[in-house]
Amino acid sequence: MRKLGKFWLTFLAVAALLLVLAVACEEEEEEETPTGTPTAAVTGTPADTPTQVTEVPGITDTEIILGMHGPLSGTWGAAYAPVIGGVEAYFRYVNAEEDGACGRDIILKIEDDQYLPARAVDAVKKLLDRDNVFAMIAGIGTAAHSAVWEDLNARGVPDLWIMSGANKFGSEPEKYPWSVPLLPDYYIEGTIFGKYISENMPGKNVGLLRQNDDWGEDVQNGLENGLDPEKNELVTVQSYELTDVSIRSQVNNLKTAGVEIVVAASNPPTTSQLIKEADRLDWHPQFFIDYVNSDPMMFLYATPELMEGVITLQANKLSHWTDDPDVAEHHRIMQEYGDYPAGNFTAVGAAAAFLTVDALRAACDDLTRQGLMDAVHTIFKDYQGAATLEGITTTLSPTDHFSTEAMRMLRGHNGEWEYFGDIISFRD
Repeated sequence: MRKLGKFWLTFLAVAALLLVLAVACEEEEEEETPTGTPTAAVTGTPADTPTQVTEVPGITDTEIILGMHGPLSGTWGAAYAPVIGGVEAYFRYVNAEEDGACGRDIILKIEDDQYLPARAVDAVKKLLDRDNVFAMIAGIGTAAHSAVWEDLNARGVPDLWIMSGANKFGSEPEKYPWSVPLLPDYYIEGTIFGKYISENMPGKNVGLLRQNDDWGEDVQNGLENGLDPEKNELVTVQSYELTDVSIRSQVNNLKTAGVEIVVAASNPPTTSQLIKEADRLDWHPQFFIDYVNSDPMMFLYATPELMEGVITLQANKLSHWTDDPDVAEHHRIMQEYGDYPAGNFTAVGAAAAFLTVDALRAACDDLTRQGLMDAVHTIFKDYQGAATLEGITTTLSPTDHFSTEAMRMLRGHNGEWEYFGDIISFRD
């Protein structure tokens, strides 16, 4: 088992994700989207002499150019910009303090897709055709990334650490060999919730609030798989579109159906609206919320009092564990090189950057797109992250592209997330 001594390897975070990250498709009129500022390079003398590489997209004698799409503006920019900020900060740190990778600075080009599929298509086209990036990393959102991943595979572009738990991104590595998701499988998450409910809360009626897309469908299928129908009935499923301004009617329908346990496959703003609206109705079910909500921001979106007892999942050391040296290092990096305060979302972004750096360094002797994928399939074997919970590891291969396959339950208490119970393996 390999132990990482310097910094986080994390998958989750959430919340992890985080992050999250599924979204309903909506076409909008085309407009020019802003490009993020490339990672600043504070370069010392490279430890290794750069290998001459010719005709490899995104590789020069001094730079490795990577691309990323995600929401920097619009409704979802505020929620998920910290994930992007975590990626940027870690690359800045690596360039400034560790001489980059393979004797080159890592340059990150970011295109704002506003979390929308049509914008994601335009964003990735610019990154590939205009910026000539070497690889794509940490694409955010199920629906947004669904619009581009098949094209990335057709063009043979590494599509690493996808910020979505949609089952399809990791379930067929032979058909989609260039795509590797970072976040846990939403179907498995739903199954874990269902099993926990039937084992610990038999006899209670269950309801599901879900986004109307692949994410929501995966969680629903998993929940139905995990629930024991002799112990708990799924009495209603309420769906919503990402563009819905209010979910008041869905919350009222859940209450009217006699739901005692609500499972929510929803993003932080929608989840907080669910919890606050339930309180307004003087209705207080047990909430199980998707891991994309497992960031401290949830205690700001909804009050600590309303978040008391809410259950979710995570795989990492938590951002407030600052006595842990690796957590403290993440706080330092975000303070010195980042634009956002450290949290579980910045940590999952930093994890994607960390994995990228490790894979690039393993590919220095064959700095090609195929060489990068070969490194990904070679070095991540029982890979224990310094900032992931002990015993949560990852193993990747040409036939296994699921990065995170274990998590642990979290419960909101006194304005913070607290772990409880044992680690749950997705392979069990």
